[in-house]
Amino acid sequence: MSVEIDILNGDASWPIAKPLLQEVWGPLMVAGKPWANVKWANADLRVLIETPEDGLVCHVGIYFRTVSWNGRKVHIGGIGGVSTREDQRGRGYATMAIDAAVHTMRANEAVRFALLFCEPHNVAFYEARKWQPFTGEVYCEQPEGRIRFTAMAPFVLDIVRAPTQGTIDLCGPPW
Repeated sequence: MSVEIDILNGDASWPIAKPLLQEVWGPLMVAGKPWANVKWANADLRVLIETPEDGLVCHVGIYFRTVSWNGRKVHIGGIGGVSTREDQRGRGYATMAIDAAVHTMRANEAVRFALLFCEPHNVAFYEARKWQPFTGEVYCEQPEGRIRFTAMAPFVLDIVRAPTQGTIDLCGPPW
């Protein structure tokens, strides 16, 4: 299997990623999801996996943000928009892309831990990759103001040390 993994600027690579994200998360897939009306952050960086035969097959967004954990400012990395074309699933592309994203976060010495949000059917996938549930409360910004974010389950990963309890304020929209 020959793959190319690129890590590109989030805004500049949006035109490349957009068709894949629309294919994986089109209106019919999103309708009825608890997060259907969430206003999401734009990725700072994007991991894109391409194969010579199939083109773009997988995407992972990388986010960097200074958040508040229990009232203390901390710089974290985030993963969001994990998307693999349906006909390409089960080949390890998402694992490769997430590993590349985590490696990129680890290279940023300011990042203390990583955070992602996932649906119940993906919990085992992330737990198998050493992500831990965050059992505290998460707050974020939405057009209506600051809200408690409960649409998806938060998971954390140690970069230095990840908290699993307390209160995280994303100080912006979720990813």
